[in-house]
Amino acid sequence: MRPQAIVYSENEFGKIDGKVANGLVRYSDKYEIVAVIDSTKAGLDAGEFLDSKENGILVFKSVDEALNKLQYTPKFFIYGIAPLASFIDKAQREVIILAMKKGMNIINGLAEFFTDDKELVEIAMNYNVEIHDIRKPPLRKDLHQFTGEIRNVTTPIITVMGTDCAVGKRTTAVKLVQALKKEGLKAVFITTGQTGLLQGSKYGIAIDVLTSGFATGEVENAIMEAEKESPDIIVVEGQGALSHPAFTSSSAIIRGSMPKAIIVQHPPKRKRRCDFPKIPMPTLESEIQLIEVFSGAKVIGIALNHEGMSDKEVDQTIGLYEGKYKLPATDVLKHGCKKLIHKLYETFPELINIKPLLWQTQD
Repeated sequence: MRPQAIVYSENEFGKIDGKVANGLVRYSDKYEIVAVIDSTKAGLDAGEFLDSKENGILVFKSVDEALNKLQYTPKFFIYGIAPLASFIDKAQREVIILAMKKGMNIINGLAEFFTDDKELVEIAMNYNVEIHDIRKPPLRKDLHQFTGEIRNVTTPIITVMGTDCAVGKRTTAVKLVQALKKEGLKAVFITTGQTGLLQGSKYGIAIDVLTSGFATGEVENAIMEAEKESPDIIVVEGQGALSHPAFTSSSAIIRGSMPKAIIVQHPPKRKRRCDFPKIPMPTLESEIQLIEVFSGAKVIGIALNHEGMSDKEVDQTIGLYEGKYKLPATDVLKHGCKKLIHKLYETFPELINIKPLLWQTQD
């Protein structure tokens, strides 16, 4: 059974910086999310608020209110905000301390490591709880440099890139893997960020906290480890955007995964870069061109982020993009992955031949 957890996302649930909480509410193999803390959305059903589908996970105004309503103490308290500045403020610190005093272990996805904070460590010891910094990188001796072995991998590798950070690359990658598995294919997800790790991804590491000398190698290593399962297809989560001046993760992910094909995620209504209001968004066309030149792989599909869009606008934009780019386009949260899967069969016809063999084995 998955251990139960509360996710903290004060004032950010459903927003860009609440993407960790958003992702965990939608899906987690690792934790059973039983409550969200965000006083600005208290009383709402988290699934209804995010995706118009109730999931029974309620949003509470405080830790005390959540514990009183639940009538038990979950094992874990997850810090579910992913701000650009990776430092908690005084109010957030007090909430984390309260959670420890209530007997919950702390899961921290920030690049500010709580295990380096003497006060927090001491409190954890006093209350017999643990702190887990999931983005804390392995010791240097345990990191992997790029070897070039990825060049010998024949399994189709798909990387989900984007035009900005926090546009839904991980969500699309996870949904695609789930859909491929329903097709009868052995699909593996490679995470490159903290939310994917919290969701229970077996392979991957938080790339953005690694030095440049190891980031590419860690992506390659994750895929080589996944290859031991003999998957039919591998889907790699992208980070940031290749064109974004503030992030280098995208280039390391492309270099380390050497994808055979790419899906691009884009928020049509977003005008400025996430957390960088002075930097305008690139056009989808320019990002596709940049990705294809840099990676040597073709973009085979477009995934939309529907922030700020009505259902009618989503459908109109899908039609517009399919006509302009001659590529399948979808919003995986609204319309699923069917178009993307059909394109994958077209791009990698060997996948079609695998399904009957798997069905015969299952029978």
